[in-house]
Amino acid sequence: MTMTRYFYFISMLAVMSSALAQDNTKGYYKDVFVDGGIYLTSRNDLPAVRYMGLTMESFLCGPATVEQKANYNYTDSLLQKELFAGSAIDENGVLLYPDGAPRFRMLYTNGGRSWKHARTVTEKGNQHINDYINHGGSYVGTCAGAFLASKAVVSTGKPTYVGLYYSIWPGYTCHTGLSYSSTTVSLEKKSPLLKYADFGKDMQVDSVRHNGGGFAVIDSMYPEGTEILARYYTIGRKLRKDIHGKPVIWAYKTDENAGRIVMCGSHPEAVETGERLDLMAAMMRYAMEGNGTPRAKGKLENGVERKMYCFTHDNNPDFTAIGDKQYHHFVIDVPKGAGKITLSLKAKPGYSNYDLFLLAQPQKFAYLDEALYKNTALGSEKKLVITQPKAGKMYLSVFCNTTVDTVETKYGTSYTGRTDVLNGVPYSILAEIEMKENK
Repeated sequence: MTMTRYFYFISMLAVMSSALAQDNTKGYYKDVFVDGGIYLTSRNDLPAVRYMGLTMESFLCGPATVEQKANYNYTDSLLQKELFAGSAIDENGVLLYPDGAPRFRMLYTNGGRSWKHARTVTEKGNQHINDYINHGGSYVGTCAGAFLASKAVVSTGKPTYVGLYYSIWPGYTCHTGLSYSSTTVSLEKKSPLLKYADFGKDMQVDSVRHNGGGFAVIDSMYPEGTEILARYYTIGRKLRKDIHGKPVIWAYKTDENAGRIVMCGSHPEAVETGERLDLMAAMMRYAMEGNGTPRAKGKLENGVERKMYCFTHDNNPDFTAIGDKQYHHFVIDVPKGAGKITLSLKAKPGYSNYDLFLLAQPQKFAYLDEALYKNTALGSEKKLVITQPKAGKMYLSVFCNTTVDTVETKYGTSYTGRTDVLNGVPYSILAEIEMKENK
């Protein structure tokens, strides 16, 4: 690495860390959830998470290596089902809030045995992962994680595992036929990953571990909207299958409401230094910058109390209770001549032992770090009075500050303490507008 490139690298790291520090977990419980479940490699450390100063939780399953996964037990299976499909104390599972909004900014899925893992996630768990993406959560998958994101694998011209994989990227993958090796990753000239790191004049990353991974099939089955971010570079190597120029990293995002999916056929995730770490961090950053656009629950009518009393099983997300560290956004139309707005928040009777905050901001969503008006006192009952408001849209937000405690175990992150918050806190919200008196 030249001295010029060294200083560029340090500058890029400073910019990246600063930007992420400003945006960390805004609107989410935490940044990253790592799936190291049944038939996947289990890792309780993701160097790129530490590199970027992100928050992380994980699920670890029995033995750490894929080769030992045949030894998983009933506890592994039960925990995985509860995490992704849901349980009595967390009806929507770990990835989703009670209303179906994404609880983490990004889901990372490890390498391993993709089809075996897919079978153990269960149909409901698969649906929750699709809901997570469709409602704005992002995804990064390496090796098996990339296969799992696809619709199916094409090996001899016929798709396999149809209906088993997540299909969050509706395209097909193909095995490289290369195991226990490494590859060179060559970035596209206009790859968005180049926004986050300098990969040198050759725009290549050498010696990226590869063990049975795949590539995106780009013939007639190629989904519109897929972005090729990098390709395999194998000139000069004698391989069983010609994979030179095949997509090794690609991305997909259906619309502004959905999260971005980034898939990689190789393994940059475990490296702690250098360009391979930069590559993994860039993939994660691009995925999280593609989180879905937040939306308001609805418009509050003057003097009409809105009751957010539903739970997940009621299937009424715009009126569902709030989860831990979650925001619910609302809009009120402030007419010309308004003299005062009184906002009132209270938990449903029987749910008063939670900390709910009340925030307001003209013209944009209200968040804790920037709301012009806020009441962050402890407890669940709040009032907020805004005098002489400007005409136009006023955004009102409710934030649930009560959350779970965590403890790291051999199965990854476990929840203790206020686990009752996982199914949501029902509350009501009221906006009352008083007009100025005519003199």
